[in-house]
Amino acid sequence: MASENLEGPFPSTPLRHQVKKRAYVTFLAGDGDYVKGVVGLVKGLRKVKTGYPLVVAVLPDVPELHRQLLQAQGCIVREIEPVHPPENQVQFAMAYYVINYSKLRIWNFVEYSKIIYLDADIQVYENIDHLFDLPDGYFYAVMDCFCEKTWSHSRQYSIGYCQQCPDKVAWPTEMGSPPPLYFNAGMFVSEPAQSTYSSLLKTLRITPPTPFAEQDFLNMYFEKIYKPIPLVYNLVLAMLWRHPENVELEKVKVVHYCAAVT
Repeated sequence: MASENLEGPFPSTPLRHQVKKRAYVTFLAGDGDYVKGVVGLVKGLRKVKTGYPLVVAVLPDVPELHRQLLQAQGCIVREIEPVHPPENQVQFAMAYYVINYSKLRIWNFVEYSKIIYLDADIQVYENIDHLFDLPDGYFYAVMDCFCEKTWSHSRQYSIGYCQQCPDKVAWPTEMGSPPPLYFNAGMFVSEPAQSTYSSLLKTLRITPPTPFAEQDFLNMYFEKIYKPIPLVYNLVLAMLWRHPENVELEKVKVVHYCAAVT
């Protein structure tokens, strides 16, 4: 019988989940407080009775004490090497975004047929295991919002356009076609593959960095296979004050505790 102890390991994987190995994945770097976020994430997943493990991709600078803490919580700790953007740096919206290129390593986790990636500042309040059963061959994520000042560099922000409310400010015809749908990369569903992993790293070497670092890069790379999913799977806090009409709090399953600092 699966343990109900919230401080113990994950329940044994049900037989129906053993045919295809699947996992939740998160990313951790450094010796700061983000480890507390990962602990909160794994406890949340356990509380909603997920049938899958949480794999934590850690950089070499994550201390052994933090790794042991995560393993004691039932996480699978997997060390990865950093991924650096091309040398022709640009100004990033946030300095710490640079290290997030290392997320690309998770497409090399080919022992899993499908993953649900969650940032360490995310909490899961309802079971979302059903997302693993989405059709293969696509990249699933929640559409982002362009209304925060961190988007001030963009054409969208300059004209007040946001894909969360496309009818409020229409995209001007003189600016050509509207930009493609753009997702928040703090949560997504994807399929690891050696071919994808190699292609991502190869493409990165010839792609100039942009303000939102790996999020911009992933949007560019997966543009043609991206399929939006409802915002209940990644409610970024800014949505509460930017687009409250789009938020049904009673239905929210995943909350992303990030907000721009102004």
